[in-house]
Amino acid sequence: MKSVVVIGYSGHGLVACDILQASGRKLGAYCDSNEKELNPFELPYWGVENTTENIARLQNHDYFVAIGDNLIRRKIILHLSAVLQPPIQAIHPQAIVSSHTQIEAGVMLGANCVVNVASKIGIGTICNTASIIEHECVIGNFCHIAPSAVLCGNITVGDGTFIGANAVIKQNIRIGRNVTIGAGAVVLSDLPDHAIVVGNPARIR
Repeated sequence: MKSVVVIGYSGHGLVACDILQASGRKLGAYCDSNEKELNPFELPYWGVENTTENIARLQNHDYFVAIGDNLIRRKIILHLSAVLQPPIQAIHPQAIVSSHTQIEAGVMLGANCVVNVASKIGIGTICNTASIIEHECVIGNFCHIAPSAVLCGNITVGDGTFIGANAVIKQNIRIGRNVTIGAGAVVLSDLPDHAIVVGNPARIR
């Protein structure tokens, strides 16, 4: 099995490394815009991922893009996927995932995350620690579901949306693209593209 090069080695990257290691993957190196003083996994630093040298090196490794920002993660995954194989998944062994789900490339599922039956998680999406994705939810590409967020059944989430920590989304809700839902918000109605909502019940700012 190939070793994994992690793209992004700040806080979110460290969590991804921990998940990959816990799931039995060997870590090979990290790429970032600068070398990090904090290096708990003692990984060699390769520099930025998009140099000619590193693209060639990555052909002999698996890779995972471990950047929390949805737009930056999207840009890197699309660029690397055009010249390499798609990124691998990072699924914590303590995540609970129904066998009747569809999990796309580059997805991260944190410890104690739950993804229930007939749900779909799009390319490069983060479902962070203890988040709950209930039955028949469809999460778009390059989304970020923060720790302990709860998505009740049959929810659709558009590409690039961020759902904050401890937010709760009522069942049968439709959320647009590039929406930002604040931490602890309780969403009781559909949200249009690019909405920013906070509060309980959630209101558009």
